[in-house]
Amino acid sequence: MSFFQFKHLGSGKVWGLLGVATAALLVFAATAAQPATAAAESSASTPALIPLERFFQHQAVLDAKLSPSGKKLAVSTSRGGTRVGLVVIDLAAANPEAVSVAAFTDADISQFDWVGDNRLVFSLVDLETGSGEDRRSAPGLYAVGPDGSELLLLVRRQWKPFLVDGRNRDHSLEWNHRLLTVPLQQEGVNPEEVVIGKLIFADNKIESIAPMWLNVRSGRTRSTDLHAPSGTVDWMFDSKGQARVARTVVKGRTALHWRGPGETQWRQLVESDLLDPPFLPVAVDDTGNLYVTSDEGPERFSVLSRFDFEKGVPQKPALVTTPGFDFTGGMVMDRAGSQALGVRVETDAEQTVWFDEGMKRMQVVADAHLPGRVNRLSCRRCGADDMVVLVRSFSDRDPGSLYHYEVATKRWRAIGNVMDDIDPNRMATVDLHRIKARDGRDLPVWLTQPAGFKPGQPAPAVVLVHGGPWVRGGHWKWQPFEQFLASRGYLVISPEFRGSTGYGDAHYRAGWKQWGQTMQDDVADALLWAQKQGLASDKACIAGASYGGYSTLMGLVRNPELYRCGVAWVAVTDPALFLDGAWWVDDDISASGRRYQLPQLVGDVVKDADMLTANSPLAQFKRIKAPLLLAFGESDLRVPLVHGERLRAALHEAGRPPEWVTYSDEGHSWRLVSTNVDFARRVEIFLGQHLKVDGP
Repeated sequence: MSFFQFKHLGSGKVWGLLGVATAALLVFAATAAQPATAAAESSASTPALIPLERFFQHQAVLDAKLSPSGKKLAVSTSRGGTRVGLVVIDLAAANPEAVSVAAFTDADISQFDWVGDNRLVFSLVDLETGSGEDRRSAPGLYAVGPDGSELLLLVRRQWKPFLVDGRNRDHSLEWNHRLLTVPLQQEGVNPEEVVIGKLIFADNKIESIAPMWLNVRSGRTRSTDLHAPSGTVDWMFDSKGQARVARTVVKGRTALHWRGPGETQWRQLVESDLLDPPFLPVAVDDTGNLYVTSDEGPERFSVLSRFDFEKGVPQKPALVTTPGFDFTGGMVMDRAGSQALGVRVETDAEQTVWFDEGMKRMQVVADAHLPGRVNRLSCRRCGADDMVVLVRSFSDRDPGSLYHYEVATKRWRAIGNVMDDIDPNRMATVDLHRIKARDGRDLPVWLTQPAGFKPGQPAPAVVLVHGGPWVRGGHWKWQPFEQFLASRGYLVISPEFRGSTGYGDAHYRAGWKQWGQTMQDDVADALLWAQKQGLASDKACIAGASYGGYSTLMGLVRNPELYRCGVAWVAVTDPALFLDGAWWVDDDISASGRRYQLPQLVGDVVKDADMLTANSPLAQFKRIKAPLLLAFGESDLRVPLVHGERLRAALHEAGRPPEWVTYSDEGHSWRLVSTNVDFARRVEIFLGQHLKVDGP
């Protein structure tokens, strides 16, 4: 593997758009789909508003995976029904048809994988219940044949066993077991086992995970003989299902342990504080290589390297760097015993750099056939003359479509659209800009530009602050809430304020203990920049969920001159309560997190009491003057409902009651279509009242 630097894609350009087949799933096209021009689908008259329900529908096609031989394709889809089921297509058949292999009336298939060509495993989620249901059920695990035969329950979803005539007739494993890895197809081996882990909980967190082998035909388990280090909470396996890396967490310290091929004993590679690991594992291969990320340069961007076991540090120079971004991605593997085919990363957009010459040629073919899009390839017999490829093609304006391609015949087959009734020509473009914050720090800012607005015509703006806050918020892909706001005529400004990850460790650490302070300045600076550029008008509101909801409230406290209104949902209103908890509040934040991590990231409730009070929306509620829409999930354990209730009561007493809505079945995110639609409609009306948009 050689050294690579990654180019950045030209996100935000008006790409040529692909006309995706609109026929029902798996009615295969006889020839390749051809691109359609925007002019062919445009209308001389102004189109009606896109119904908001389209933005918040569940995906019609969730995932698709080729079997190890490449002769079969499994797809999780809701086509033809209201629930997500699993179908399999025999790609070698003259007239391929979708065969339903698993479907439920009370649950949806969420994740699945092939165990050889003749067995699948899958887990469930109930998309017809709110996200609050997740605390009362588990994903479970099932196995089934590719023709729908031999359905077997391996791990229960519920907290109690299945009883018949008062007796336990359920011999499956308890709910607290999770699928850890599915080994790749081994040469000459009939695959029947996967690796699962038994989760041991303590203090609202996973205390340890104990792996074991599980036979997907009999349901029997056997030991992995790992002699695991105490407190192992994460595992990394090679393609054969052999554990190579164990990460432990004990008393606020984390350590990485390694067990190479042919070794029986674990050796510790490094130990550190939870927030200061010198490197992180990314992948292992079957020859004993460990790939890790570590930080380089003044801004400490993470890079990908092999680990040097003799020196105990990542090798120099790095294998992969992504200038301006942290390395985010992984190695692309094909089959057991093989080396990596390439590296998939995300800079401003996702891209793959292939080491294999055959895959390089295939990427060129896919990108030429589907221009201006991210074309993610997965393959069987990768790089060979008879390779079969599954292409997931998407863009900022299109949720995506799935295609099947045969190299030998050069035949494209359209599998289906990820979502229905989404016209890319009417969607907004997404672009990443780099600006300077008021103190000179580099500040990435995502813009979702509504269709129809032109340079020199500033649009009313919604500053959308991402949650976390220690995550990357923006991506060059279709995102429902941003697209919904843009469809209503708003410029959506999404800053990657300091404290966000993905843009260097220095950017991340610059946000430590800066809630409501320089983090908030970054949010304001993004709006001021857009206004100075003539992109945003002086009509602006601020919105966000979780930390983004907190930032919304603090924006109204600190910068009332910038925002005409605020929309905050599942928002932290009292940082002290978030940090310290209370005996009368049920939440899911562990004592370990409150002791070892949150004091560094947010503040110490005793030592930093004055700072936390000064940046508490609840304590500073008298400074919130602008109209406010508050929404909470009644089953939220991350930010319990009391956060909203106490701020609502304070504002009501001050004579400025917010608009208020709660959702009984939802937790810290909205999952029900009905919830998303109801909330979006409330946001649409609220913003229309205070930003007075004439029309898109």
